[in-house]
Amino acid sequence: MKHLPPSCSDEIIESFDPLHLSCNEKEASSNIDMKATSWAPLVALAFLAPEVANAAGPDWGIFEGRTGSLLHPVVMGGTFLLSCSAALKGFQYRRQRTLGDDISALKKTLPDLGGAANLNDAIAQAKAAENPDSGLVAKLQGALPIQNEIDALVAERKDLSSKGLRDSHFSQGALLAFLGTAFAIEGPLNTYARAGKLFPGPHLYAGAGLVVLWAAAAACVPAMQKGNDTARSIHIAANVSGMGLFAWQIITGWPILLKVTELTKWP
Repeated sequence: MKHLPPSCSDEIIESFDPLHLSCNEKEASSNIDMKATSWAPLVALAFLAPEVANAAGPDWGIFEGRTGSLLHPVVMGGTFLLSCSAALKGFQYRRQRTLGDDISALKKTLPDLGGAANLNDAIAQAKAAENPDSGLVAKLQGALPIQNEIDALVAERKDLSSKGLRDSHFSQGALLAFLGTAFAIEGPLNTYARAGKLFPGPHLYAGAGLVVLWAAAAACVPAMQKGNDTARSIHIAANVSGMGLFAWQIITGWPILLKVTELTKWP
């Protein structure tokens, strides 16, 4: 009787298998199972590793340090001051434009000057007449406060016109829209580069709303240049609301700035 291999000594082979292939298949199957079991954790780790590696993104170098992290608050702080300056110039230019209507309305309240260039000349002519009309003189002199107000408004309009407010307001507004939008995007990108995720909250929502208001204000400019008062009102309302959101961003961003400063290192 032929002896079986040790691995098959306890098994009874009922089928014709002179080469003992059935035993080899079982051993091979066992070896494969053992190898699969040993490789399973490594394969699972290989699939999980990319998620862990990509969570924080690539190494951004200096942009992940304190220098890159402080770039957003420093620029946005300067942008807030620029926003205040642009708003001031905008209201000054609006004042310059509306002064003409105020002056015209006041001139209509003046008495008839009798062809004189101004009120003072009209008073001098009335007094120099052969038969001075005391009533006319008194009426003209009573209008002197109105003339003084007109002269003050004319001087104010001349002073505002010399400052080039229209071009300055437009230039600062364009710079504000560019820097504000660019660094409103840079802030979340920097956060994701450092932490691998964003932190939705009041600061992020206020920033998104602020960018929308800037876009709305800029979109009104073509209509404003054609004299559309509705577009001017929307432009002013969007920018005033934007400054309110900007102030809120400073309040909500201050704790974030302190935490970033604490958790980051130079550079």
